[in-house]
Amino acid sequence: MKWYVYILLCDNGSLYKGFTNNLEQRYKKHLSGCGAEHTKKYKPIKIVYYEIFETEQEAAKREKFLKSGLDRAWLKEKLKNEI
Repeated sequence: MKWYVYILLCDNGSLYKGFTNNLEQRYKKHLSGCGAEHTKKYKPIKIVYYEIFETEQEAAKREKFLKSGLDRAWLKEKLKNEI
């Protein structure tokens, strides 16, 4: 089983970060308004980035880092053509 850390671009310009073991299914949940409070309020437009991990623990650690804001410069550079 693979685990995915993903970033969604939402209709208000915000980025939603999460992790899952089924990226396609999770994205569909976000689109339907059942994925997270943030994506209920701000509809996802597209997946702008994802990474694949072997374990849930690795994915959770990476998601936590992305949500911490410590890598804002890296993220801004990585997503400059997506947003």
